[in-house]
Amino acid sequence: MLDPDWVRGHADDFDVFHIHFGFDACSPSLLHELVAVLAEFGKPLVLTVHDLRNPHHDTPAAHDEHLDILVPAADALITLTAGAAAEIERRWGRVARVVPHPHVLDLADLLSREVGASGAPRTSAAAAQSRPFLVGLHLKSMRPCMSGAPVVAALMDTVEEMGDATLRIDVHRDVAEADGDRHDAVLVEALHAAHARGAQLHVHDFFSDAQLWAYLADLDVSVLPYRYGTHSGWLEACRDLGTAVAAPTCGYYADQGPVFSFGLNEAGLDAVSLTRAVWAARAAGRPAPLCAVTRTAQRERIAALHEQIYRDVLARAERAGKR
Repeated sequence: MLDPDWVRGHADDFDVFHIHFGFDACSPSLLHELVAVLAEFGKPLVLTVHDLRNPHHDTPAAHDEHLDILVPAADALITLTAGAAAEIERRWGRVARVVPHPHVLDLADLLSREVGASGAPRTSAAAAQSRPFLVGLHLKSMRPCMSGAPVVAALMDTVEEMGDATLRIDVHRDVAEADGDRHDAVLVEALHAAHARGAQLHVHDFFSDAQLWAYLADLDVSVLPYRYGTHSGWLEACRDLGTAVAAPTCGYYADQGPVFSFGLNEAGLDAVSLTRAVWAARAAGRPAPLCAVTRTAQRERIAALHEQIYRDVLARAERAGKR
């Protein structure tokens, strides 16, 4: 749909054009043409600004160029946190409506996790007390935004200091294996060093959704190793599952939901603050999962806000005589 010709061919099929993701694959010239064609056909553009810094890019330049086209052209802007909205206003002089990130797990899955097959409430928090405190670091395929070896070393020192804690590190095969597309020899050396000190090391391909939920539910705290970024669906999945999150001070993770913050950005890692964050997560205990009732109510509010935004931009277009 991010194609001017698609808009020309389907202009009678939609009322509002809402962009979330995918435009990083578009050239700036195509985006300029896209917004011009939408204006030509009187189709309001709504943009949800999920990322103010693209986690897949080494530098901000390309994403900034895209946002410099879309943000000024949009008839309405949405973002997920007040911090991101404030940055949008600073950078572009535009006001974005803050609409929170919804649930990530299916609502039916959330409900089934609240009450087991026998009808008894979940007891995962109590069960977790009978085993070592489990710290999770999932490096996936090492996006450009991720810090690897420094975070691994700091977490290994932290769990050793705790004594009765375990560090679980997951990484995809494309990073760990020598012939992988994203092989990182320095990181692999750090992973083997941590494994020799007692860390659990899991090398695998992408988890299915079910595997990912099971993995996250087993953790006491999931550490987000991001040097830059904005918001996180991973964080939101942890909230669904009742897993604590240690998140960096870059981006707006602490605005998105309760996290244990530590210093990490492009200038480097504050290892002492990471240790403090993990200790604080342990002292706080496992957070309660966001229940299906809470998430359902939130989803209904989010849907109502979107409907209001769509009706507002359509009404403005009607008044302006664009439709």
